[in-house]
Amino acid sequence: MKKVISGIQQMGIGVPDVQKAWKWYRKFFGVDVRIFEEAAEAPLMTRYTGGDVQSRTATLALSMEGGGGFEIWQFTSRNTEKPNFQIQLGDFGIYSCRIKSRDVKASYDYMLEQGGTILGGLKKDPKGRPHFFVEDPNGNIFNIVQEKTVFKKTKFPGKTGGVAGALVGVSDMEASLKLYRDVLGYSTIEYDETDTFDCFDALPGGQQKVRRILLAHPQARKGPFAPLLGPTKIELVQSMDRTDCCPIFKDRFWGDWGFIHLCFDVRGMESLKNECESAGFPFTVDSGETFDMGEAGGRFSYIEDPDGTLIEFVETHKVPVMKKWGWYINLKSRDPEKSLPKWMLKAMGMNRVKD
Repeated sequence: MKKVISGIQQMGIGVPDVQKAWKWYRKFFGVDVRIFEEAAEAPLMTRYTGGDVQSRTATLALSMEGGGGFEIWQFTSRNTEKPNFQIQLGDFGIYSCRIKSRDVKASYDYMLEQGGTILGGLKKDPKGRPHFFVEDPNGNIFNIVQEKTVFKKTKFPGKTGGVAGALVGVSDMEASLKLYRDVLGYSTIEYDETDTFDCFDALPGGQQKVRRILLAHPQARKGPFAPLLGPTKIELVQSMDRTDCCPIFKDRFWGDWGFIHLCFDVRGMESLKNECESAGFPFTVDSGETFDMGEAGGRFSYIEDPDGTLIEFVETHKVPVMKKWGWYINLKSRDPEKSLPKWMLKAMGMNRVKD
């Protein structure tokens, strides 16, 4: 089976309290549909958890407006550790999560009204499109960006959907493009500029000179969940001034405080594995066959970008639609490029959690 990338399935977010964090994400982003919630050990991730098997609880949630979900992740076998330094723009890793909005000004007004911590106000990107940054109670920074594509308009007053990509700090732009552009398919460069930017001014380290490249995929994604996950973009940022940039997860574990991975929903994992290895990004973790995730199941794997940032791939084999009726979707025998019927994807919204 050939490689198919359906889109960004989820952003992994390490937090000290899953339920408290998710309540905030429901209130501010409308990410209120629970796909699964599970407590278990993570034996396949010992490479990134100090060599020991750690226990965790995780909740996967999404918005019916469309976009990727959040995998909200909390250690239960140890404390969730913060970095022992202030993360700054240009440090290596996922610095900010992009959140889609069909009306950025309305989202800005809503988050101000709700008491959100806005960093720097409403600004424009180099293409003149409105966006702004907001910080969650755990210090994670989200970039609210314009994206008119909507899977289903909801009544959420903030008019945001789910994950629309990420801002990733890198040390070598050309080396990083070999992964994000050539393997992951973000081959359209929307801008490539080097300067200081006023939209970064209020961010830690945001007043320095940086090179920033915004990457998009030229065609709509294909696959079972592509209409729900929607279009996404990756912004790569390289510091031109700092000599002290370091990995955001320096001396910490995967699962600790912050954005722990960016996960893509894929089909054709074996083809992807061969392509990644040929490009110099071999799988560092591979669950093989079907990995049971309680209410969902599939095969997952990880690679590292040139700076060690973790990229996850998930090939979903089953997913709950209506758990109380025992209704699950089996994807193993389906055409890998064909999307699920829209009514079936909409039915996942029946798992909405209301406050």
